[in-house]
Amino acid sequence: MSHSSCPSCGKVFKDHTSVARHLSQPRSGCNTWLDDMINSISPSLNDIDISNNHPGLGGEESFHDFYGGGEEEDIPEGTAGHEVREVTDYFPEPPLAYEDGYTFLGLFDADENSVYRKTNLYYPFSSRRDWQVAAWLLHSGLSMGKIDSFLLLEMIKDLPLSFHSAKELRGRAEMLPSGPRWKSQVIHTSHPTKSPVILYWRDPIECIASIFNHPLFQNHIDFTPHKIYSTAERLCRIYAGWMSGNDAWDMQLAIPKGTTLLSTILSSDKTNISALTGDRVAHLLLISLANIHMNIRLKSSTNSFVLAALLPVPKFIHKKKRMKGILEDRLIHECLNIILEPLKQAAQRGLAVVRSRADPNDIEVFFREAQKFRLNGVDKPFWWDYILADPSRFLTPESLHHLHKAFFDHNAQWLINTVGDSKIDFRFSVLQPITGHRHFHGGISKLKQVTSCCQRDIQWYIIAVSADAAPAGVIAALQALMQFQYLVQSPRIDEEDLGRISRALNEFHTNKDAIIAARVHRGKGNRVIDNFYIPKLELMHSIVPSIRNSGVIGQWSADITEHTHITEIKDPTRSSNNNNYDTQICRYLDRAEKCCRFELATGLLDHEQRVEEEWLDLDAEEIDVDVDTQDNPIDPTQHPRQITNYFTIAKALQYREVGSVPVPLHSFVDKSTAFHLSYDPSIRSITVDEVAITFGLPDLRQAIADFLQCEATYGQRHVHAIGGPRRAGPGAVLPFDKVQVWFKIRLQEMDLHDTHAIKPAQTLNCAPPNDPWILGHYDTVIAETSAGFSWPSSRLSAKRSNVNWMGNVIPLSQLRAPVQLVPRFCATADKHLTAYNSLEHATEFWLNEFLDKSAFFALSFDAI
Repeated sequence: MSHSSCPSCGKVFKDHTSVARHLSQPRSGCNTWLDDMINSISPSLNDIDISNNHPGLGGEESFHDFYGGGEEEDIPEGTAGHEVREVTDYFPEPPLAYEDGYTFLGLFDADENSVYRKTNLYYPFSSRRDWQVAAWLLHSGLSMGKIDSFLLLEMIKDLPLSFHSAKELRGRAEMLPSGPRWKSQVIHTSHPTKSPVILYWRDPIECIASIFNHPLFQNHIDFTPHKIYSTAERLCRIYAGWMSGNDAWDMQLAIPKGTTLLSTILSSDKTNISALTGDRVAHLLLISLANIHMNIRLKSSTNSFVLAALLPVPKFIHKKKRMKGILEDRLIHECLNIILEPLKQAAQRGLAVVRSRADPNDIEVFFREAQKFRLNGVDKPFWWDYILADPSRFLTPESLHHLHKAFFDHNAQWLINTVGDSKIDFRFSVLQPITGHRHFHGGISKLKQVTSCCQRDIQWYIIAVSADAAPAGVIAALQALMQFQYLVQSPRIDEEDLGRISRALNEFHTNKDAIIAARVHRGKGNRVIDNFYIPKLELMHSIVPSIRNSGVIGQWSADITEHTHITEIKDPTRSSNNNNYDTQICRYLDRAEKCCRFELATGLLDHEQRVEEEWLDLDAEEIDVDVDTQDNPIDPTQHPRQITNYFTIAKALQYREVGSVPVPLHSFVDKSTAFHLSYDPSIRSITVDEVAITFGLPDLRQAIADFLQCEATYGQRHVHAIGGPRRAGPGAVLPFDKVQVWFKIRLQEMDLHDTHAIKPAQTLNCAPPNDPWILGHYDTVIAETSAGFSWPSSRLSAKRSNVNWMGNVIPLSQLRAPVQLVPRFCATADKHLTAYNSLEHATEFWLNEFLDKSAFFALSFDAI
């Protein structure tokens, strides 16, 4: 009799089922075995070179090419919809990298206290543990009084700390190596203000240099403009990041040979400091590099955006409110001129501008002249002498405001007005909930302070739930507009996609008169509007040219910069005494940045020292032993909440020794889909006939018998179809009587546009009738039912069942992707429907293409 052992503790059990049961017990101590294995196979950062050979921004002695000039490079297949190999043409005269620039660790060693860190790496703190306590206190958000109270505790007094008060702690923090330094400047205005105008800012060159030489971006920066083509014939261009657009190529042509092209991203926005009272606002200016890979730059955990300035928010004294706005706009551009002057000097030459005959100091006369050209009255915009700075190019569309907010302000309101508040709310409320997706149990018409996440969630369902309740022309127009908004969010867009985008926008314009005819385009006070004078709608016509010039618009999303309001403004404000916010915010950020840079530098150096010590301790025969991954520094480019990679887990389990893991494997992969079942089934042992009664499947025994017969006849790789007559009889004999049943399975797909990236796993439910799911809880999924089917490249097909259920037993490996079916409510929805029975009572459904962007892109290849 064969025995099995626990892969964690080694305890012997009689079979694999007992091992699986043991692993699922929370008190066994082995229930974390799978998590431990995931951590052990997670990719480490051994490939990061802590010496950081990226150049700084100076020096001209020795250099090397970033890429071979003009050579083409094959790129792996990017999407399932583009199955041919892609080629890339790099700029023929690549930029040169100079090797004597400052590096991150070079700047760390150049600090005035570096001489003391030769004997104590953590100086001005006494040891690593001393620094850990200090770092925790500095990041805790505790006030100085609270820190003093903490340090006065008897237990804490016994610790060998190098500081004994909050003042001393902050004094030592000020001794840490610094990043870009803050400056302040009083701005003299031509018109009086209620308080002095002070600008707090940092040198943008220093900010860019701190990003450029940061070791975490070492392998994630593009330096050479390139053109990507879908085939070797170069007939179809592909656009992705900024370096793949026309602007980067043209700018590289315009600057001297060998010069590295760095594109700065500036983001400016206001955010409230005080809540409810105080009327205090901060106006922050963020800076980043467009050269950083899009998928890295758009992660908040990478801190790729640096606060470059706190722009003043003055209150001008003027009798006309409109003139106050003009003065504020002029002041902002004046401040931007001061901040960006180092960047302009780096560009080395300026541009000529056209000026008005009106005196700009007479703001009312000048404003009247500016209005003739639809200008805002700013006489010297900050870009007027900035080489290669063209507002029509650098003011790029972005998805947060120009797509998602525009959708809620217009598309959603048009449909709410068409269908009716109560009707559309009811339809949203009776949709079957999907695990991991928001369910609007109260509808959408009364939502207040809608976030961008909520706006995206509404986009998933609104077209399907409104169909048949709105005029066909309205649905056609808004469905086309929704397709346009989804298509432009693709991370990779080729010329064929641009054609689809243009056709979708044209389809909207063809049908938009139906919205006016239905009198659902309304303004304030529910007033009917008979035109489409909507700036954001007009801006949509510039998206296709912007993609060709600057790459996809997803890279300019304001989601990441909106998040920085918390880390750069809100958090520092909470640690202040509610006076002189700007100065305290600058001090807080300077101290926090010093701590972060010190933590990273000491972590890298300490890791290097420990690796060298372990290397010296190894015997000759042990020289190939891997270093424990727990000693590897954490990769901040990864989100703190890691996505569980079931593809990696399945591969690791597959190559484990026989008998070391329970079988059959509960994590496995088929084609581009990974599957995961929990080790503990929902029902551990139940007869086939009891399953048939529990799930309401009277022909389950016959279906299993037919499945086993097909497996025996055609082999295990046979693709099972769904439907058709039963061949086995009701009394079919099965080789087993009892089975295990799972009510949930986790299904994970690869990203459609990047096969090296994975999507979060989706939970699929298949539970029998229970309270409140009196008819059962079953999710819908795309399944492979023929050998010629290959999702996502193949189009979907369906069979009509004549209102009768039809089904078969198929392997889990034939499942491909979650999909949503929305009941067809018709003009009037059945009032007896609920979220728990709507799918079971409906006889017709809409396939919701908007629930998942990957599914949408797959379905849109031949749809538009």
